[in-house]
Amino acid sequence: MSKLLKVGVISGGVSTERDVSLNTGREIVKNLNRGKYEVFDIVINSENEVFEKLKDLNLDFVYIALHGAFGEDGRIQAILESLGIAYGGPGVMSSSVCMDKELTKKIVATYGVRVAKGLSVRRGETADFKTLSEKLGKRIIVKPNSGGSSIGVSFAENKEQLQEALKLVFTMDKEALIEEVLSGTEISVPVIDGKVYPTLKIEAVAGEYFDYKSKYSDGGAREFVFEFEKEIQQEIDKFAYDSYYAMKCEGFARIDFMVVGGKPYFMEVNTLPGMTAASLLPKSTASKGYSYSETLDLLIEASMKVDRK
Repeated sequence: MSKLLKVGVISGGVSTERDVSLNTGREIVKNLNRGKYEVFDIVINSENEVFEKLKDLNLDFVYIALHGAFGEDGRIQAILESLGIAYGGPGVMSSSVCMDKELTKKIVATYGVRVAKGLSVRRGETADFKTLSEKLGKRIIVKPNSGGSSIGVSFAENKEQLQEALKLVFTMDKEALIEEVLSGTEISVPVIDGKVYPTLKIEAVAGEYFDYKSKYSDGGAREFVFEFEKEIQQEIDKFAYDSYYAMKCEGFARIDFMVVGGKPYFMEVNTLPGMTAASLLPKSTASKGYSYSETLDLLIEASMKVDRK
């Protein structure tokens, strides 16, 4: 009998997405194949706990089920590298840069990927609605530059709404990303081990768009594998791969786009995609015949190949 791989699943954390992380962690722990892995469920409540909880476990691999700050920003990845433990998803630098939505957009644009018009406003700076609307349109979207799960996202159609939106963002982030509102079809494309997987089309039911409620409510959104017309799909697949490559992602990631008038616009890179029962990535791999448990195998195998040196 071959030796079981010792796999730790880290969830919880300190970000606004803690509840999402706990759900993800529970789902992963429940579904990891006990014939392949010895599984350790590791819930953290502070950054200081990580080293102490991991140092004596002699883990072969850590599945990072954290989201947001101290999860997707490279800090937990740096700790794991210092301990010599393999882990899931992109490395320290890639994770850190992908957390900055504005910077990510600028980088992928240099690879020819189409992006939405936008700019950032930092805490302490002022933003004039009239000037912004002239550049971005009469209705704009305001979001945390480093946030996820659509937490803290607002729309603004006047200066009062803009100020309220910024006030909300600055309770959770030091920088707001303000963009034109693109009305179209939301899609998400997993890239695993450098291979582009089937596109998922997203139709929000519970919310106005694919917001927190739509993402994490049962029946909150219809998400299904969808193939666009050949030329559109080819551009989507190319943009997904180019974004993954531009951001130096490794292991796996999920790239989000908005398709407007047959043209895909890059939205963001998710370096640690959600893996709850309602999540997107497992739905894409399922269309290729992978069960949820087999998808976890696929992600672990892809990440174990990465040379972190």
